[in-house]
Amino acid sequence: MLSFLASRAGVAMAAIVIALGLLTFSHRFAYQAGKDAERLSRLKADVEAHQKREGIDHEVDGLDRYHVCIGLGGVQSDCEQLRGMEETTGSE
Repeated sequence: MLSFLASRAGVAMAAIVIALGLLTFSHRFAYQAGKDAERLSRLKADVEAHQKREGIDHEVDGLDRYHVCIGLGGVQSDCEQLRGMEETTGSE
């Protein structure tokens, strides 16, 4: 066995095994780095969306139903029906 490792075929085979090991390691490392980068970008997007939503919530909380309807692009004649609903249904 030792004589095989010292031969040209043994050295070539050992070089192939080492090269495959290095390629496997580098592939796994690159895959994990890409996976971590994607996870980080999704987390950043989620945080930004949450912060934006909180800002919108604070704006909308101060509006009555009529102004929310107008803000969403409703037709004024249709939104007029919502005026005064808070007084009749009670505050939510």
